[in-house]
Formats: sequence, structure tokens, C-alpha cells
Amino acid sequence: MPTKKISVLLVDDSAVVRQVLMAILSDTPDIHVMGAASDPIFAMDKLAREWPDVIVLDVEMPRMDGITFLKKIMSERPTPVVICSSLTQKGAETSLQALSAGAVEIITKPTTGLKNFLIESAAELVAAIRAAANSNVRNLGKRSASPAPLAPAGKLTADAILPAANGHAMAQTTERIVAIGTSTGGTQALEAVLKALPRVCPGIVIVQHMPEKFTASFAERLNSICAIEVREARNNDRILPGLALIAPGGKHLLVTRSGAYYHAQVIDGPQVNRHRPSVDVLFRSVAKFAGKNATGIIMTGMGDDGARGLKEMLDAGAATVAQDEASCVVFGMPKEAIKLNAAQRVMPLEHIHQAILNV
Repeated sequence: MPTKKISVLLVDDSAVVRQVLMAILSDTPDIHVMGAASDPIFAMDKLAREWPDVIVLDVEMPRMDGITFLKKIMSERPTPVVICSSLTQKGAETSLQALSAGAVEIITKPTTGLKNFLIESAAELVAAIRAAANSNVRNLGKRSASPAPLAPAGKLTADAILPAANGHAMAQTTERIVAIGTSTGGTQALEAVLKALPRVCPGIVIVQHMPEKFTASFAERLNSICAIEVREARNNDRILPGLALIAPGGKHLLVTRSGAYYHAQVIDGPQVNRHRPSVDVLFRSVAKFAGKNATGIIMTGMGDDGARGLKEMLDAGAATVAQDEASCVVFGMPKEAIKLNAAQRVMPLEHIHQAILNV
């Protein structure tokens, strides 16, 4: 019996974007483009006749902006939405508002060379649509759907950045750190966890899969609503209690130790597990330099980035936690960690802040 295709509605005021995306998606066997609209008003006419599995949505459009449209959709009939937004600081801020309102994923588009970029980024867009179709928007909702498949073999691992931990992590100290890795659905999950923390808590390092220019705005937004300080990591930042450092988009974040103190290291390097920043890179560095002085937490996300790194943290003596399926938007990364027996505990999102406070 043939598999049901993913029905997609494109909403973008650029005729070029609509044309190129329709061509790309029409050539994808498991995706059906049910239509395209130049703004949300036209989109609502189409939605009155047929409802898609996934909406690909621009942010800045005439007559009604994408965020207003997104909020309307999520209040009336929650639907997976992939934001396709320009790679600008302004675009980052508005797209983060969209993520906060319930969008599942961001695909960035440049202000120039748009057609070639979209063609070159076809695989990324298709993967985002598939992840969105398998997401649980009501967790955004109540029950998680099937996990996304693992990325194909041949991808680089954390070996490309840092050798494996070798048992030389420092013995137990008074310094404690928490490392968190997340991807699809992670912006909302991180907000829930960090907002629940009091001002005094262990230092935190975070990898959230996110494009360049988005992480600074994301950190600023979290900082404005959390009791703890949240900011984008800078090279050689000391990891301090009450501070959460988020890996910059397009850079790897590692933890190093100087004496009894831990510092952030922000570096370039190849993509690992098809990501930069990579959760595996962060977790391996924490296993290597913090060992039993750390807690590793893997949360909602597509694929398997972080699963092996969490196992390395566990083997080095760290406490490890995976988010449970019921509270994930996409139960990919946590599921892979659980399959590797890397998670000592599996818990719902609303309890994860307690794991941070109990280190």
C-alpha cells in the first residue's frame, strides 16, 4: 500500500521562492504541494478548502505578517509550520517570535542569490518538512509522533573536532556544570527549562541547532524572561553558576578546564553529524574535561546528534538525562540516546529543571 504523501502549503510573497520551492518539492516522492499563496489572506482561502500536513511560511509579507498568521493557525488548528526567513538580524528576531508562537523549524534564505541558495538547500528543506510532519505540535501538544530517521552513514563524528575522552577528567570538585543538547522543538523546550530555574543554579552550556545570527537574538530573548543570565557563548568565557551559555550558530562549543575552573571554547571546524554546532562535540568535551562533575541532558530533536556524546559522558561518570517521548516535539535525539543506554533517567520536560538543580 503506498505511503501517504506529506501535503504542503507554501506561503511566501516572492514569486521566485514559490516557483523554486514548488519545483524542488514536486520532485520529492513523499511530498505533495497542495498549493502556494503570496500572502496569508490568499492562504486562508486555500485552507478553507483543504488543510495541509505542513505549512512553509515566510515572515514579512503584505496584508498580514507571518507571525500573526501563525498565531491564528496555532489557536484554531495547530499545524506544523516551517519558517522560511531571510538571514538578517531583523529576520532572526521575527523568526524567533515565530518559534515562540509554535513554529517547528527555521530555514534561512539570503537576501541575494536566492534561487541558487534554495536549490542548494533543497535537502535541508525537505528534511525540515519531514521532521515537521512527524512533530507533535501540541507539545506544542500531548503525544509525540514517529522519530525522524537517522542521517545517512558517512557523516563526520566528533572525532573530527576532539579525540574521545580517555578517563582523565578531573576528580570531583565543587564546580558543577550542566550540558544541554537539543534541536527541533528545542527553542520552546529550553525556554520552559531555563525559565523554571532560580538565579542560583549550576553553570550551563547549551547547543541548540540554529543558524547563524539567530542564536544571539535567541539568547537575548531568553535572558529577558529568565532569572538566570543567558547569552551567546564567547571564547574563553568562564562557566559560572547562574549563567547559561548558548553555542553561536555556525560554531562549535566545547568545554575546557583550567585548574578547577571550566571555560567555554568557541571554534570553527567541519560539521559533525551534519551540524555546527554539534551536541556530540559539546558532550564529548564535557566527558573529557568535567567527567563526574557534569550532568548531560538531551532533549527534543531530529536525528541522533548527541546520543554518542551522552554515552561518553555517562561512561566518564556524569549524570545523564533524556527527555521522554510524550513531551518531545520530535523524539529523535533522546530516543537514540536511550537506545545506546546513555540516559540514566528519562523524564518529562516539566521535570528537567529539577535534574539541573539536583546535580
